Amino acid sequence: MKTEFLMRSLMFVPAHNERLMDSASRSSADVLLLDLEDSCMPNSNKQVGRDKIISYLKNNKFNNRVIFPRVNERCSGELLKDVYQLSVQGISGFMYPKANSPEDVYFFGKLLETIEYEKNIPIGTFKIIPLIETAGSILSVQHICEGCLNRVIAVAFGHLDYVNDIQGRHTEQEDSISVARALVVVGARAAGVIPIDTIHPHKVHDLVDLERRLKTGKDLGYEGMLVLNPKEIPLVHQYYSPSEEEIIWANDILYLSSEAVKNGEGVAIKNNKFIGPPIVKMAENIIQKRNLMKDGK
Repeated sequence: MKTEFLMRSLMFVPAHNERLMDSASRSSADVLLLDLEDSCMPNSNKQVGRDKIISYLKNNKFNNRVIFPRVNERCSGELLKDVYQLSVQGISGFMYPKANSPEDVYFFGKLLETIEYEKNIPIGTFKIIPLIETAGSILSVQHICEGCLNRVIAVAFGHLDYVNDIQGRHTEQEDSISVARALVVVGARAAGVIPIDTIHPHKVHDLVDLERRLKTGKDLGYEGMLVLNPKEIPLVHQYYSPSEEEIIWANDILYLSSEAVKNGEGVAIKNNKFIGPPIVKMAENIIQKRNLMKDGK
């Protein structure tokens, strides 16, 4: 599913914390994940968080920002309050935690549809980013992404709960998540949605270690990353933005391909290599991402 959203950096922000909400409003994160779940504790803070989100929207503190609140899980008793109160203008969609099965995402999509209908909002307005956090969900990533095809635009890996679920160990080498991290990309790409890499929890202020993780994420096929700290954003954007060399290459490929079609040649050649459909598609993706970037940033 094609999306008009740039999703290089998705930053978690505790929705009840006014200081961090103010900081987030000034950040350069592509997406703000206003958190009503794990970081919004105790439970009494959840309504505080909902009220603050609505207040910030009404006071135009999130103008031109892409907002995806992370709602509470299905069995929490908080989900309906989250979604009903926050299905308002200025909200692009919701991050759905602990998406264990396609049925979970289908249920959530139908809940959104019911609320949209009741509030006279166009059906399909609110999009979904499922969060993959369990062993079972890792084995069902593609099907989870396909659980609500008109709404799921990206899928994110949440490795902390996943490691606990498999009773593995949290280590800096990250051996316990290497397979799952790759499978999330495979499932997402098979379903045609954007894969988002997990947070960088070790050495939070170590940008050298963050760069190591970004290199691996980029090689695996991720298109963006969950972020905890605004200091991480410039490096995340550097890795998940097309470089000037990539943009020049992509424009060259598209030009040669279009000239080949115009001349009835069928296939173009560059540096003695055929430019086949996969190469053209890669070039199109680079230009699409570049067009979504504001002022090239």
